[in-house]
Amino acid sequence: MPTETAEMPDSADPRGFRPLNIAVLTVSDSRTLAEDTSGDTLTGRLGEAGHVLAARELIPDDIYRMRALVSGWIADADVHVVLITGGTGITGRDSTPEAILPLFDREITGFGELFRWLSFEEIGASTIQSRCVAGTANGTLIFALPGSTGACRTAWDRILGSQLDARTKPCNFVSLIPRMRENAPPQ
Repeated sequence: MPTETAEMPDSADPRGFRPLNIAVLTVSDSRTLAEDTSGDTLTGRLGEAGHVLAARELIPDDIYRMRALVSGWIADADVHVVLITGGTGITGRDSTPEAILPLFDREITGFGELFRWLSFEEIGASTIQSRCVAGTANGTLIFALPGSTGACRTAWDRILGSQLDARTKPCNFVSLIPRMRENAPPQ
């Protein structure tokens, strides 16, 4: 686990880049960290963008293990974003949406819609098999992506890279992070 962390993004300078602490989870019954090209793609992209890898894990498709790990990251004020790769298909073992949807305070439905639209350009109608989802929980952004390396590239390069950059106009997720806990119950 990295020792360096970025402080919570400050909304005082909306024009400057603000690094985020991003945790990456790979959900797989068949891969090891050494074979995790999707997780490697995400960690590489977030590092190249200037963000900080807060944590990286690989666990099997197990609803309760996923929920427990992601809940810990949601409860950690130093983790701003959680990226999950894998488990968003339609087979019996694909359970990432079932694991994380109950954790959301708010779902970001446009993420899945946009991802499938962009993915259609690359893989055609096969994109309909993706159940990728996104949402917020306790002020943390959570994105569940398909397990393929290509899907992770598409999600980062065409959506997340810009939306996790405070310089993106007219709006981005970074500028909203300090406000995501408004009207939240006291901690």
